[in-house]
Amino acid sequence: MESALALIDTDLKNVELQFRKDLESDVDLIRKVGEYLLSSGGKRIRPALLILSARLCGYEGERHVLLASVIEFIHTATLLHDDVVDNAVLRRGIASANTLWGNQASVLVGDYLFSKSFSIIVQDGDLDVLRIIADATTRIAEGEVLQLASMSDPAMTEERYIEVVKSKTAVLLSTACQVGAILGGSRGEREAALRDFGMDVGIAFQLIDDTLDYVSSEEKLGKSIGHDLEEGKVTLPLIHTLKQCTAAEKKQIEEVLGSDSLDDEGFQRVVSLVSAYGGIEYTTRTARAYVERGKSRLMSFQDSSHRQALLSLADYVVTRRH
Repeated sequence: MESALALIDTDLKNVELQFRKDLESDVDLIRKVGEYLLSSGGKRIRPALLILSARLCGYEGERHVLLASVIEFIHTATLLHDDVVDNAVLRRGIASANTLWGNQASVLVGDYLFSKSFSIIVQDGDLDVLRIIADATTRIAEGEVLQLASMSDPAMTEERYIEVVKSKTAVLLSTACQVGAILGGSRGEREAALRDFGMDVGIAFQLIDDTLDYVSSEEKLGKSIGHDLEEGKVTLPLIHTLKQCTAAEKKQIEEVLGSDSLDDEGFQRVVSLVSAYGGIEYTTRTARAYVERGKSRLMSFQDSSHRQALLSLADYVVTRRH
């Protein structure tokens, strides 16, 4: 991961500078919330995917910095909205924006970041890029609603859950890779290969997130563990467990999902069942399969340091612990 990012270190630093520049506003609260989120860190995987994809396709211009910043703007907006919907109190190990400034400010600043993103893309002037990013943000919103409609549903299938993951999380990683391909002038099969690589890696990223909610610690994860379960999110470790467990055990899980609040006893009971039926191992294997499929999509590209960096990023997704 570190060596992959070191390859584009200057580009990533320029993305940070662009992000700060685009946060400039006469409204003090917008700048405060935005800079707080920027200073809280984050892996910058989406900007890295765009930059590396563009470089892989031979791009040597400067537009990649602007568009990578836009992708991160959109991601940050979704985090602001997610934390409000999820009643989150932590984000990346520190107080979430809605904890500090309230839900109203978080929603409105998130709206600003979305609007500003499209203003920047229009100034960039590439209608193909505008169309792809607009389609992605629409799909993200659909994924959020689909997840909301599926809350606390023990009948959630793996297939339906993967559709949620594609829309809510993976599509923005896919879009980052596709925009990079377009910048590099790659169309047709090469554009599709990078788009699909991003989708596979994005699915794997979310699946590993699903496991960390059960097995990580709050310090490592940077947010409350068990929060998915508390919110009634039926993720893949639980979907697998529900398929394997007895009727009595399924009823226990349904009681936890249906409760108004999650206590430690209920959480540990579900964790024990997920462990007993191999929910974590199954989800990790599934994530690895997506990563391997994604990596295979890059084999049509000539070997290079940028291709190796993309492969390394893909491997990092399934080995990370936070």
